[in-house]
Amino acid sequence: MQLLNLGILAHVDAGKTSLTERLLHTAGVIDELGSVDDGSTRTDTLALERQRGITIKSAVVSFPLDGVTVNLIDTPGHPDFIAEVERVLGVLDGAVLVVSAVEGVQAQTRVLMRTLRRLGIPTLIFVNKIDRRGARDEAVLAQLARRLAVPLVPMGRAAALGTRAARFVPGLGPAAPDTLADHDDALLAACLDGGVPDGRLRAALADQTRRALVHPVYFGSAVTGAGVPELIAGIERLLPAADGDPSGPFSGTVFKVERSPAGEKVAYARIFSGTLRVRERIPFGSGGGEGGAAGVRAGDGVGGRGDGQAGRGPAGRRVTGGSAEGRVTGLAVFDRGGELRQDSARAGRIVKLWGLGGIRIGDALGQPGQAYQHHFAPPTLETVVVPGSGTDRRSLHVALTQLAEQDPLIDVRYDEVRQETSVSLYGEVQKEVVQATLADEYGLHVTFRETTTICVERISGTGAAVEFNKKDGNPFLATVGLRVEPAPVGAGVGFRLEVELGSMPYAFFKAVEDTVRETLGQGLHGWRIPDCTVTMTHSGYSPRQSHAHQGFDKSMSSTGHDFRGLTPLVLVKALRRAGTGVYEPMHRFRLEAPVDTLGALLPVLARLGAVPQRSGTQGPLAVLEGTVPAAQVHELEQRLPGLTRGEGELESAFDHHAPVSRGAVPGRARTDHNPLNRREYLLKVTGRVAG
Repeated sequence: MQLLNLGILAHVDAGKTSLTERLLHTAGVIDELGSVDDGSTRTDTLALERQRGITIKSAVVSFPLDGVTVNLIDTPGHPDFIAEVERVLGVLDGAVLVVSAVEGVQAQTRVLMRTLRRLGIPTLIFVNKIDRRGARDEAVLAQLARRLAVPLVPMGRAAALGTRAARFVPGLGPAAPDTLADHDDALLAACLDGGVPDGRLRAALADQTRRALVHPVYFGSAVTGAGVPELIAGIERLLPAADGDPSGPFSGTVFKVERSPAGEKVAYARIFSGTLRVRERIPFGSGGGEGGAAGVRAGDGVGGRGDGQAGRGPAGRRVTGGSAEGRVTGLAVFDRGGELRQDSARAGRIVKLWGLGGIRIGDALGQPGQAYQHHFAPPTLETVVVPGSGTDRRSLHVALTQLAEQDPLIDVRYDEVRQETSVSLYGEVQKEVVQATLADEYGLHVTFRETTTICVERISGTGAAVEFNKKDGNPFLATVGLRVEPAPVGAGVGFRLEVELGSMPYAFFKAVEDTVRETLGQGLHGWRIPDCTVTMTHSGYSPRQSHAHQGFDKSMSSTGHDFRGLTPLVLVKALRRAGTGVYEPMHRFRLEAPVDTLGALLPVLARLGAVPQRSGTQGPLAVLEGTVPAAQVHELEQRLPGLTRGEGELESAFDHHAPVSRGAVPGRARTDHNPLNRREYLLKVTGRVAG
């Protein structure tokens, strides 16, 4: 039987999880429909999901159709959990995008469709809630065409809208041949000759849907089941089955990690090629994963991660060139709403794996690995987690570290000096979820400081510095010279050499590069410097010294510690000479509001630093597009209903970083030994201040 890995995506409250329940019920997997309101759905398994009635973590459930087994992945709809959606996109064969017939196209709908189109994922659209009062069909269809700007093929029409008797009447509309002919010259010629047989039309529909050229649209209700049988038929006939050679080299990608009740790590992965067997040893590691594994490779002979140097990685896994190896102790596939333990699984399957203790989200499995890719912007907000009365700081750090295994983008950051832990966030709802999870699952009560914006620093010019071994107050047995230069946005950190690679042991070059990359995590103002080129211009060391009948004399011989200790001082000196600027995240926004509310809305936009760049009207609505500082988005969202009589709609997403132009330049507390203060730094690193 063929396999299909299907994602269900939607704006929050469009009825995505209810549709999942209806699909399982219609397929005969469950006897009774679960309810989001009652917390009894099959895919919302977390206690917090059941309490809040929202999806927080993706969940996998399987059901059989006549000719295909569907692994259905229910994803969160709230934009604060977009990272969870991102992790799922790379394992899908097809998707169903759910839209409410009452609310129509919403902000997250557009974000998701743009991403599905960019990735070429075949997608069906299901207009849900046709039984609700205020449901629309033709108006929503027109809105889909206008706001999503994608080729649509209505698969029928809705009847008795807004009533419990609402139903879906199948049948291709008269515009279907023209839409399909736009992508098929032979079909266009047949249309011009006087008509196309229905079979030919449906074959073209299936072909173009599988190539993500057009998107069939169904109407229905997850509550009553209207339109769901037709949607199921479309899933089976129009979406492509999973491919992959079961006899090829093993390859897969991890998209979710959780812990069992016993504390053991469990990985969810898609197998793209080959066959995986229990008790088999497999390589896994940084396929560009978001667990922080893959850095930008340096040039001129000095590698970043992946240079073949062995070390110890997270959870004690043995790392060689950014990858590890582990033995699979257990394997399960998804079957008829449950899990089925098996000894092996082949290409196309989604599996649960036990035994890979160091596994992280985004890790590639086997060889060749499939690189993890980011499709959405990283979080732009952060907050300090404040332990409540009786909450142990060490236990809190362990708990947050485990949460970061399940959601690496929360980026737990610990400040040893202030003994504070901060986390990155997409929004306030995510903060509330972290707080509730810590209380419910770990018994730890916390509060948060005010949410702040995550900025970056960019180098303004070129700067160079050098410190020589045993000269001018340098207490380290090392010579390090560095030049820093700006690099284009998105270029990452490049490390280059202007000295001979053989001029000193390779381990010392590696210590310098690793320390450069680490130090650039906190620039002159404390923010990460994401894009620059660092060139090593000077190098030198004290060769290994020993005395007769004695061993190695560390006090007279350079070690990696000397280069790791000196590099931050040289780098910040070069950064000061180059200069850095602080850049804040900017969101692009699209705002629809009644024309007569612009008088109240525009002054507020100006006060928040929003800059409208395009404007227009669509009937009674004004449409504004422009940029707004990420720090002001939350306030804009809160004020918009009052300014627009509840009729305004805002869509925003990260677009770029721009120089901070209003108010004081924001700084970020440092979590390192502060090389900006030489005296303080040397006291912490060497226990003394050089003369």
